[in-house]
Amino acid sequence: MISHVHVGIDDFDRAVAFYGAVLPVLGLAPRFRDPAKGWAGWQWPGVARPLFLVGKPFDGQPASPGNGQMIALLAADRATVDRAHAAALAAGGTDEGAPGLRPHYHADYYGAYFRDPEGNKLCICCHQPEASP
Repeated sequence: MISHVHVGIDDFDRAVAFYGAVLPVLGLAPRFRDPAKGWAGWQWPGVARPLFLVGKPFDGQPASPGNGQMIALLAADRATVDRAHAAALAAGGTDEGAPGLRPHYHADYYGAYFRDPEGNKLCICCHQPEASP
């Protein structure tokens, strides 16, 4: 359903460092990095799409997070949600909601929310019940 997601950024090096710390926790690997053009992309190994991209806005204007916009990235399990949220905060992100169940969405929705250093809001979520020990 989704080809790619593009997050607008102004500070390329900071964005690549931030997402380079968070996205591998979800199993995404770098696909390309082009500082001259100010964009970079990640994907699951061996899969062409979807892509997660960061880059400077095409119109040359400053990037700005949208009010109400959020990108939710899928995690395989709740422990991965926890690790990705911790990686985001350690890499300079700000907390927008600690990992936990959000039963008002559905009984097994486990999510965590943060903003990247540019202010873009992201969620890492898992829709599966907690794994049995």
